Amino acid sequence: MLFSVIATITQIHRGILLCDGTKDSESFTAAARDQFQEELVIRPLHSGDIYASFQFRTLWDTDFLQERQKVSHYRLFPKSLGQVLSKFSVRELHISFTQGFWRTMQWGQPFIPSPPGAELWVWFHDTVSDVDGNWKELTNVLSGIFCASLNFIDLTNTVQPSASFKPLGLGNATDHRFLRYATLPREIVCTENLTPWKKLLPCGSKAGLSVLLKSEKLFHSSFHSQAVHIRPVCQDEQCTSKAWELRQTLNVVFDLYTSGQGKKEWSLFKMFSRTLTEACPLATSSKVYVDITDNPELSPATPLLSQAVVLGDRRTYSVFDLTRAEMFGQLRSLNLLLRWKGDSDMLRPLLHAERYVAGFGLQTGEIHTVIYNNHPYRAFPVLLMDSVPWYLQLYIHTLTVTSKSRDNKPSYIHYQPAKDRHRPHLLEMLIQLPPHSMTEVTVQFERALLKWTEYTPDPNHGFYVGSSVVSALVPSMVAMNTNFTQDQPLFSSFVPVKEESSYFVRVYTEPLLVNLPTPDFSMPYNVICLTCTVVAVGYGSFYNLLTRTFQVDEPSLPLAKRLANLIRRIRGVPLLA
Repeated sequence: MLFSVIATITQIHRGILLCDGTKDSESFTAAARDQFQEELVIRPLHSGDIYASFQFRTLWDTDFLQERQKVSHYRLFPKSLGQVLSKFSVRELHISFTQGFWRTMQWGQPFIPSPPGAELWVWFHDTVSDVDGNWKELTNVLSGIFCASLNFIDLTNTVQPSASFKPLGLGNATDHRFLRYATLPREIVCTENLTPWKKLLPCGSKAGLSVLLKSEKLFHSSFHSQAVHIRPVCQDEQCTSKAWELRQTLNVVFDLYTSGQGKKEWSLFKMFSRTLTEACPLATSSKVYVDITDNPELSPATPLLSQAVVLGDRRTYSVFDLTRAEMFGQLRSLNLLLRWKGDSDMLRPLLHAERYVAGFGLQTGEIHTVIYNNHPYRAFPVLLMDSVPWYLQLYIHTLTVTSKSRDNKPSYIHYQPAKDRHRPHLLEMLIQLPPHSMTEVTVQFERALLKWTEYTPDPNHGFYVGSSVVSALVPSMVAMNTNFTQDQPLFSSFVPVKEESSYFVRVYTEPLLVNLPTPDFSMPYNVICLTCTVVAVGYGSFYNLLTRTFQVDEPSLPLAKRLANLIRRIRGVPLLA
């Protein structure tokens, strides 16, 4: 039974593991083999909104895993991240900053999912002796690089998943002692996070697709997410040579009514207030893909078409190659205009999840996680990971999993209980989802009473709990492309496909907002004011009695006698008594 469970978990992650290989014996100069690609995908959504996905890929021809050397020459790869990889022995690094929540049932599946707030998960090299120490220093360094609050990541919100987050690059690491995962669901994403992100690009924001990244427009949207993914990858199908891949992604959804005035008509200038004038001079590939599967009106037209199977759906794209000068015309400007009349067809997501808190009062509650399998006739397993803060004390004996009003016993459960003020709860389960079903996972909890110094500045707002993570190999309606080519679009090559019948999907639920028992923080202020008043009045009076000197004051003469004495003094006559 144990071997079958391990085999199922391994099969779920087969779609995200690359084959390992031997290093090519030939030696090439790193500067000559570094590559940079940029790509923009524009897709009309079923809701009438529009989805724009930027992907920038930098290949760095060096291998820290084998050579273990310090590299002093950087051409396209940012030096700040290269030094981080070398100093902290990082094998893989994935970080994302997201503002808003991705509405899966309205928008479909994103190319690269991410939870609200900040997410960071890192695989360290197996030679690291103090993983927690490296993790703490790494979060502080990344906090400075991206101008974020990652320094608030500590052992109280860090977990070590045993099965949910496998490496996306080379190797098949199974020792989860070298994996760290943490989220900050309350992290606010703003311009100070976007600016250092753009500075990591070889052309910055001066040329290429990055000129469209105008903060005033990006943050005036329904959804915004920027991420950085670093991993070792193969440079060819045989994996004869390896390289470090830095993939910077930025996904944004523009609302139809706030940005498009209710009209299903979009253009680059309307979305970004800018147009494209040139490709990045350092880029070997610079392309714009526009989804025309539902036959929208696109201007200007291009004869270059491309078909790709992405997330189990076959789509058709118009391709604009920015490295060709004739693409910009005589005005040296490219402004794409997209119009569509009817509602666009959307493949209903086969996997969807949501989560909420039930109960009343401030003592106990219940967490509900609902997972939907929308496939009409196929059942498949999913891997659910949930990280709950220590101040929500889970009653794990109340854990129930039901599908179609019947108990659904998980085939694998990994639970690590929390330690107060030291580590959170970690729950991982492998659940089989019946076809066309809704599976509900519930667990009860009790709220802890915090110390008064542990409350946030706005405690009545509540405390955030990070999103649950659902990972699965979802059956595909169409045959997936398993061939690896260098010309493959970036948006369809982040997670390599190993099987034609399925594709890997990771789904995040909503973060939770939980109220805790909160004392009346106005009482200390009232007590301080009353105490200070009593002390001031009481001590002041007592001090005056101890330090003041008393003298007998003789009564003064009447006014008539004082005037008579004045006249007598002038005349030299003795004064009146």
